[in-house]
Amino acid sequence: MNQRTLLRRGFTGLDDPGDTVLDHSTHVKDPIHGYIPLSEDMLQIIDTPQFQRLRSLKQMGTSYFVFPGGSHNRFEHCIGTAFLAGEVVQGLAKRQPELDISARDIRCVTLAGLCHDLGHGPFSHVFDNEFIPRAQPGAQWSHEMGSEMMLDHLIDDNAIDFLDSADIAFIKQLIRGTTTPMRDEKMFLFDIVANKRNGVDVDRFDYVQRDCYNVGEPSSYDFSRLILNSRVIDDEICYNQKEAFNLTEMFHTRYSMHKRVYSHRAAKAIEFMIVDAMLIADPLLHISQAVTDPRRYQTLTDNLLYDIERSTEPELQAARDLIARIHVRDTYKFVDEYILPPDLVSAVNSSVTPAAIVGFRSDNDDFVEHDVLVDICRIHFGKGSENPIDHVKFFSKYNTTEKYHIGRELISICVPEKYEERILRIYTRSPAKRSQIQRAARRLIDKLNRSVPSSPGSSPPASSITPNRALTIPATPANTKRRRLQL
Repeated sequence: MNQRTLLRRGFTGLDDPGDTVLDHSTHVKDPIHGYIPLSEDMLQIIDTPQFQRLRSLKQMGTSYFVFPGGSHNRFEHCIGTAFLAGEVVQGLAKRQPELDISARDIRCVTLAGLCHDLGHGPFSHVFDNEFIPRAQPGAQWSHEMGSEMMLDHLIDDNAIDFLDSADIAFIKQLIRGTTTPMRDEKMFLFDIVANKRNGVDVDRFDYVQRDCYNVGEPSSYDFSRLILNSRVIDDEICYNQKEAFNLTEMFHTRYSMHKRVYSHRAAKAIEFMIVDAMLIADPLLHISQAVTDPRRYQTLTDNLLYDIERSTEPELQAARDLIARIHVRDTYKFVDEYILPPDLVSAVNSSVTPAAIVGFRSDNDDFVEHDVLVDICRIHFGKGSENPIDHVKFFSKYNTTEKYHIGRELISICVPEKYEERILRIYTRSPAKRSQIQRAARRLIDKLNRSVPSSPGSSPPASSITPNRALTIPATPANTKRRRLQL
């Protein structure tokens, strides 16, 4: 048996390499998955300007400014996701031939994994979560919508002819995800790329493992076991009950990466600066209008910052100054942080604003509303305040046709009581005014604590927001940057 046949058998999971519906004529070596086979269909998508654009979009956005190892791009993530999507669907076809998984099903699921991030903008989620809502208030736009737009453009611009209109519609829906039954389509296929039932999908398998690997954070779950121990019951992908703790670790790893990496304070400060620079440049460069024009969107990448730097228009001088500050690490500064009790989130949302903080200045303070930035960071295990495991179905080796839930008490007694937290963070555009802003913000928080009604029969408030003493800025803060240079 030649090497190509061995590689085929190893990666498709099929007993007979001739059974594969994809002609794997090319292989690329990936640090996460090893040798990944690329079919001719996949190569027709990959070798286009629209897909190659993903080489210029950092997977981790502004986290790369803090974690130098996080230099990987959407390009390799999409290839990895396509590989895992193919592994899952072909594995199910092998283990459960009664599912009648067709060659079209395998092709469309694999290509959905390949194309699912075509619509990401500069610095990934910074663009659709932070920039677009401020540049176009009220606009209903997401990177998934962008992926559908760019997929249409890719197909038309490169005369892709191996997909018909029904295939394209199916791929788009796989990218979007759904829990609503689709006529003529198998619902379990929608659990593979963008799982709206419980979030257990190959997109998450790849990005969590890839991000952990590149930034040097340990990952304690094994997605390959999940793939091997899955089967379809009643049109839903379920998992062997022995993988319950493995799944718990996956959701915990996701939470941990958001807590330690994706929501890092310094990365968020730089994110604010990049969004400010893009908002300044938007009236001249029409960045936000590109979301409806695929030809313009095709050229919109992380290189936008270099485009602004190279410009000579006086209208962009303020944006150039912000980018120059990032280069010399003269960034916006973190001021304070509070972990919010769940019952006070709504009150904080409405009460803690830059204007409200300005209202608590002392007589000698000179900061203004523009100096203050307020952010409420939401971090969870994948299903908001709910335990995501409660949305996963399992089966037993003694009965592979019945699915059921597993209570957390049957997995471990060492599991969280809560699965979501909101963190209030305050930043400043003017580093010299940090201590002023922190003192004013803490006076506001103290007033908010005193205004919270007490529980019946108790004198202290039912909940309160506690300042972290370790974050208290001295009256004359040390110049840490100068100290580093002296060392």
